[in-house]
Amino acid sequence: MSLDGWNLPPVREGRAASDELDARRRGTAAYRQDPEPGVTVRQELVGGVPCTFLEVPDPALTLLYFHGGGYRMGDAAGWLGFGSRIALAARARVVLVEYRLAPEDPFPAALHDVAGVYDAIVAAGEDGDLAPFVGGDSAGGGLAAALTVAARGAPVPLPSGMVLLSPWLDLTVTKPTYDSNASTDQLISKKSLREAAEIYLQLHDPGDPLASPLFADLSGLPPVLLLASCHEALLGDATAFAGRAATAGVPVQAHLVPDVPHAWPAIDPTMPESQEAIGTIARFLTTRALEA
Repeated sequence: MSLDGWNLPPVREGRAASDELDARRRGTAAYRQDPEPGVTVRQELVGGVPCTFLEVPDPALTLLYFHGGGYRMGDAAGWLGFGSRIALAARARVVLVEYRLAPEDPFPAALHDVAGVYDAIVAAGEDGDLAPFVGGDSAGGGLAAALTVAARGAPVPLPSGMVLLSPWLDLTVTKPTYDSNASTDQLISKKSLREAAEIYLQLHDPGDPLASPLFADLSGLPPVLLLASCHEALLGDATAFAGRAATAGVPVQAHLVPDVPHAWPAIDPTMPESQEAIGTIARFLTTRALEA
């Protein structure tokens, strides 16, 4: 996979996953959701990276979506239901990217993978002059933001927009909401985030903007839709990024929702708030596609 002009750090050797992490990865299979009727699912290598395409008839746009899991867990199969609901609501081609995971492949392997897919999708030009959108939840949201920052200096157009759901944007793990929302976030904690950051970074600087895009120069980036729970540990990451982006002149839509869990639309599709979030995402994508 050639990424000439992207100016990414070189890929590094990692280490083997622990038995505990292997078991946790296998355990996530129990939470997988089937794709919605009316969505065609196919697998394809894009830029040498395995991807799952969720297709609807005559798609109006493409969304590259990166799953969560702290850069160490997760796969495309776990996001088939969520991705297919976005595809139907936004008349979108949703591409779930199977980026490499740590500790076997630490930073910046995942960034190389998503950049390679983005580069290849842009070159294919299936949506004419409309650049793909990028999005993700949790670590995948951080990866989408990092990709956008990296694309600014690469020989490709910037994404048409970013969809960031409960994004993890600061791998220094220092935001006050890691503590203040500890009792209301049942899914992630400061301890688990610190462990995930160590596994992913493996001594790389956590302040690197390509690892923690909160610290990047955000000027000139495309519009961003940001959704976060008022009661999750990563609330501080989301609000800090929204504030810095707005100050830099980036159009920002921030939706902070009370009494929902981390990454709720991907986790529980039955919640009314999840259905509302799908509508919000679809409106953002379709409106931006018309404006671009």
